[in-house]
Amino acid sequence: MKKILIIAFAALLCTGTSAQNWTSLFNGKNLKGWKQVSGSAKYVVKDGCIVGTCKDDTNINSFLATKASYSDFILEFEFKMDDVQNSGVQFRSHIGGDGRVYGYQYEFDPSDRAWSAGVYDESRRGWLYPLTFNQPARKAFIHNDWNKGRIECIGNHIRTFLNGVLVADVIDDKDSEGFIALQVHLAGKNVERIGTSICWKNIRICTENPGAYCLEAAAIHQVNKISNTLSERQAAEGWRLLWDGKTTNGWASAKGEGLPFPKKGWSIEGDELRVAENGGAESTNGGDIMTVDKFTNFWLSVDFFLTKGANSGIKYFINPDLYPSDASAIGCEFQILDDKVHPDAKLGVAGNRTLGSLYDLIRADKDEAYFRMGQWNTAWVIVKDNHVEHWLNGVKVVEYDRNNQMFNALVQCSKFRERANFGNHKSGHVLLQDHGNEVHYQNIMIKEL
Repeated sequence: MKKILIIAFAALLCTGTSAQNWTSLFNGKNLKGWKQVSGSAKYVVKDGCIVGTCKDDTNINSFLATKASYSDFILEFEFKMDDVQNSGVQFRSHIGGDGRVYGYQYEFDPSDRAWSAGVYDESRRGWLYPLTFNQPARKAFIHNDWNKGRIECIGNHIRTFLNGVLVADVIDDKDSEGFIALQVHLAGKNVERIGTSICWKNIRICTENPGAYCLEAAAIHQVNKISNTLSERQAAEGWRLLWDGKTTNGWASAKGEGLPFPKKGWSIEGDELRVAENGGAESTNGGDIMTVDKFTNFWLSVDFFLTKGANSGIKYFINPDLYPSDASAIGCEFQILDDKVHPDAKLGVAGNRTLGSLYDLIRADKDEAYFRMGQWNTAWVIVKDNHVEHWLNGVKVVEYDRNNQMFNALVQCSKFRERANFGNHKSGHVLLQDHGNEVHYQNIMIKEL
């Protein structure tokens, strides 16, 4: 009997030390521990819920924030909202000098876009993880009923869940701690939001060894926002950096004139590779730059930032020796362009020179691709033998096969008709174009397939 009691006590002790400890952030009665830090929306406690209501005089987003700050944690909550509203939960957030809240946001999005539980960087960088990167998760939101959200913040790793579904997976190092806040979005032009509400309840947090309680879930696409680095998972999957963020290693001038930067035309500014403004002249300043290595089958990922009216391009299958007389290196091109301002968007045929297009051959279908001027965007080029895809911010915008009659016919109707075997080469260099406009690049990486 004594032995049985000792074993039982040991089991009880083990259970007690390993059990997850939750702390309630809302007592269900009042707003103790919270304070409104922005906006004029009204927050009250009703029927055991925090209710935030949009007012017609709100000119900035409203936030009810915790008085305490949190670093590593697991946060869970339930929310319910009117379908015309937009809202979210801030985490690791702060108040800026202009009085606005900035930092990570777990999105509430009942609209047709359906990006609930995506990760947005409020008042700073915009979308970090739109649900274009995880289309199946767009079905996780329940309209006109309670939803359960979960945020796991462990070091630089952020994951979000909605009703048990893993929605976003982000690596980022902008903020290591900050407050949690409940958002009521301003009405703005959406006057139907005035008087509508969002409800929150069962808000709890685990801050004691939260890493031990992360949920197991099948892997989804991971976004690494730490500039010019590979996450542990990216490295394991076979990705490698094409630009290390610091040096010219692995790059050369497409004209064989030595390294093109940090000379005139190209420069390394902080963690960005920039091509300088030169009045829009093509390849006359720093000139095009290309990888030393050639690639055959690959998944190329490049983050880019367009300045107003800018033109550039990401080219592949580049073999400069084949077309030495051309001012700019010739090859297939993922067009980088400010469609609204640059005149090139209206040239070509049926929009085949617009952003994301296979330049001068196939127009990009960007209806569902989320693109914003003044923010970073992500371009992918995926090549598997003769099959090629262009992706913009997680949305496929161009798909084609080469080395066939249809592709060759497209070439014959383009400006490349006189370039023998254009686009059909087995392999080639990757190139960034100098088109005389300021464009920023970073996180240039590739996975050979």
